[in-house]
Amino acid sequence: MNLLKILICCGGGFSSSYVTTRMQKQIKENHLENQVQIDFSPFSLMHEVIDQYDVVMCCPHLLMEIKLHFKDTGVPLYVLPPRMYGLMKLTEIVDDAKGVIDIYKQTKQNPVYFPGEENILRVTRINSYRHTHGGKDYGDI
Repeated sequence: MNLLKILICCGGGFSSSYVTTRMQKQIKENHLENQVQIDFSPFSLMHEVIDQYDVVMCCPHLLMEIKLHFKDTGVPLYVLPPRMYGLMKLTEIVDDAKGVIDIYKQTKQNPVYFPGEENILRVTRINSYRHTHGGKDYGDI
């Protein structure tokens, strides 16, 4: 299995640094260092490091900025559902990251949305799309 590299972004890097540090601790505790790498960046610096990651996951309030400035990048960008961003469970983030990459491979469109979640600010789930809706099928993409 290849190393899955996830970048978490927020406006100033404060909340993303906190949740990333918490998830990095979980990665070490579960001996997942060879499977998952999670880092953080302020949104304003994301363009400097984006190409080093498999997927970028952003806090909800960055949706419009992503649509305006990062639509054509070669890396999948995903805006996390508000409640999921607040909880940031490692297993759920990794699961959604894999789903986002799968969808992006098919659509090549940013930001990436799971089926039925085009209005991400209305999504109330706290777990990954697959765990919430069952199975791995992302529907007609």
